[in-house]
Amino acid sequence: MQRREFMQWIGCCVAGSYASQSIGTLLAQTASVHTRTPKRPNLLIVFPDQMRAHAMGFMKQDPVITPNLDRFAEQSLVLTQAVSNYPVCSPYRAMLMTGMYPHRNGVWSNCTSHSEPFGCELNKNHRCWSDVLKANGYSLGYIGKWHLESPRFPYIDCANNRGNTKWNEWCPPDRRHGFDFWYSYNTYDYHLRPLYWNTQAGRNEFQYVDQWGPEHEADLAIRYIRNDRNRYRDPDRPFALVVSMNPPHTPYHLVPPRYLEYYKNKSDQDLINRNNILPGSSGEKISRQHIRNYFAMVTGVDDQFGRILAALNQADLDQNTIVLFTSDHGNCIGSHNQATKNVHFEESMRIPFLIRWPEKIKPRRDDLLFSVPDTCPTLLGLMNLDKEIPPSVQGNNYAELLRTGKGDRPGSQIYLWAPVGKPQFGRRGIRTHWYTMVIEKKPDRPPRTVLHDNRSDPYQLKNIAPDHPQIVRKLTGELTDWLNRLDDPWMQV
Repeated sequence: MQRREFMQWIGCCVAGSYASQSIGTLLAQTASVHTRTPKRPNLLIVFPDQMRAHAMGFMKQDPVITPNLDRFAEQSLVLTQAVSNYPVCSPYRAMLMTGMYPHRNGVWSNCTSHSEPFGCELNKNHRCWSDVLKANGYSLGYIGKWHLESPRFPYIDCANNRGNTKWNEWCPPDRRHGFDFWYSYNTYDYHLRPLYWNTQAGRNEFQYVDQWGPEHEADLAIRYIRNDRNRYRDPDRPFALVVSMNPPHTPYHLVPPRYLEYYKNKSDQDLINRNNILPGSSGEKISRQHIRNYFAMVTGVDDQFGRILAALNQADLDQNTIVLFTSDHGNCIGSHNQATKNVHFEESMRIPFLIRWPEKIKPRRDDLLFSVPDTCPTLLGLMNLDKEIPPSVQGNNYAELLRTGKGDRPGSQIYLWAPVGKPQFGRRGIRTHWYTMVIEKKPDRPPRTVLHDNRSDPYQLKNIAPDHPQIVRKLTGELTDWLNRLDDPWMQV
């Protein structure tokens, strides 16, 4: 609009319905229209527990049925080499929330009654990405598994707390890091009759639900997204919602029969296709017992994720919502004779990482060596909150790389494991595009080194460390740099 035309428009406004307003007021209103800050994006994170990167149909690894994830992958950036640096529940979740490695956030083990004396839980004074979003006007919701509280005496009276190790605990409101809508539990592995604490519930006011956990949580997530009668969130604020599903975590048989139907015509031989599950081994026994149920659980998670995405579309929120699908760690289910996770093998470390933001992130695949603590700063960077990334964060902000594909890339990822209360011992490792190397320290024993060539030996069947001392020296130097930066007590022994 030319200046003359603009002044004529002002004149008309003054002469008509805006006659009672000054020209100065009208100019201020017009300027505000053009300078208004764009609406911040919503954020939806869906992450099941113990789902390996291989267990998605489009990856063409496991013979698993995931039609919704396959479609979602076509719309998303897929980080094919994302890993869980400490592939077990609580350490992952603390890294996800804080952007810090266990050396700084203090969560060195799963949060249980055994680790509680060592202060193993998410510190309420740590500033998480959710705290940043809350301070910037977001409505926040958390649904499902939390597993960042240490169980305390007298223990909650529930099935997961009746053995020698106690797992479940209530999370007080002042420890929820900004989540104002709360429907969660710490750890409870009875998937067909889960229990939850809602936002207002006290410690002994949990409730049981006779429904498969992921389905029940998807139902609630859909209600949160639709927000009928504004019951769940402030409709005038952007929202961030986390849906943390427990399956495909053990026990694997706790899955609705309708998802087993997808695999009824598959033999064990059809389903067990990984070369590191050797015939006649204990790993083969583990896999035969569980793989069918595990895949059925994954298909069920895929089904519920599809329902959540459909609700987002129906509410016309899909274009301005960042959707992240990931997992806390993988699962061996017999590979290398391992039952579950917490080891350096690919089946344990590699996780799904699919992120969609229409017209902002180009759908593609990328082999970025992404680590869990990178999630917090990267999400804040995508949401134009770069300047509010907490100074305690140790992960990298890859927001620009996710948007454009351009930027600095790391050459490695770190692997961690420590026995409860003894972070100066255990395993430390490094993973590159080519190699995985792990060194284990135990009291009064010499260190043990394992090296895998992941290109020529993708199933990691051979330890080539004795034959390649020069590669071990090089990777040990890189690992030492990592651990020194992180002030790892492992370096002191």
